Amino acid sequence: MSADQLSALSDTLFSTSVGLYSLAVVAFCAQLAFGRRPVQERELVGAAGTGAPAGPSRPDALPADPPAVRRWGRVAVLLTAAGALTHAGVLVARGLATDRLPWGNMYEFATAVVLVAVVAYLVFAVRSPGLRHLGLFVLGPVVLSMVAIGLFLYVQSGPLVAALRSSWLAVHVSTAILGFGIFFVSGIASVLYLVRSRYEERGGGADGGVLGRLPSAATLDRVAHRTAVFGFPIWTFAVIAGAIWAESAWGRFWGWDPKETWAFIAWVVYAAYLHARTTAGWRGRPAAWVNVVGLGVMVFNLLYVNMVSTGLHSYGGVN
Repeated sequence: MSADQLSALSDTLFSTSVGLYSLAVVAFCAQLAFGRRPVQERELVGAAGTGAPAGPSRPDALPADPPAVRRWGRVAVLLTAAGALTHAGVLVARGLATDRLPWGNMYEFATAVVLVAVVAYLVFAVRSPGLRHLGLFVLGPVVLSMVAIGLFLYVQSGPLVAALRSSWLAVHVSTAILGFGIFFVSGIASVLYLVRSRYEERGGGADGGVLGRLPSAATLDRVAHRTAVFGFPIWTFAVIAGAIWAESAWGRFWGWDPKETWAFIAWVVYAAYLHARTTAGWRGRPAAWVNVVGLGVMVFNLLYVNMVSTGLHSYGGVN
């Protein structure tokens, strides 16, 4: 296939992935609308009638949904996996069309970040089926992000600008994509934790509603923490690799460029979150708010710093 054909294929796969993700959102909505409340951590009465607890149930266990509802969940996960495959195809085809790594501009970078977030969610959904109920809240922002990327960040495929023609692109930008995508899932989990914990404090409702079908607050907090723990060293390495690349390209490790500054601010915020999770008085909602702020800083760094501010990273914009 020619470069133009591969570029057109990439664009077609982009639209296809948005469609598949949208169908997955519909299936996740059906699962939440018709499902029952997830199994919560509770003590069960012993089978012998002694009143002895039979042990706590897993908060991320598969809810006791009817078979039809479980099928909706499986269909949603399969659609998400199919969307992730076509989503990966977007980057592969674009990379083949340009004969380079497919993250040389904001369109490609943001597309790759969203793919990492989807894959991170799929890992949780496969390992802990009860966490499939997070699908709507992950795939909803994913669809909105993909539509915004296609409308506002799209650029024709082409060669890298001179500033990015370095082997450090594969190291620095790749790890930044991984870290951002993982933090995306962590931030959403913290947002849901804040909502769910308030719901549990108020006692919930008789049938639970949509919030009652989410995993427990403890489970959501655990998901947010584990993903942040996994993403933090990756983001740390991305910042360090960027400094080394800067020294090679510009003759200094650090110059307080807006992109560098906000990347470091994000690192500080996530370091504060991980510290807060182990500090008395900051566990729970205060720590979760720090994680949400971290996600906000990451999005601000991607959009505002690249598209509005000027600096040595301005080539990351849409022009």
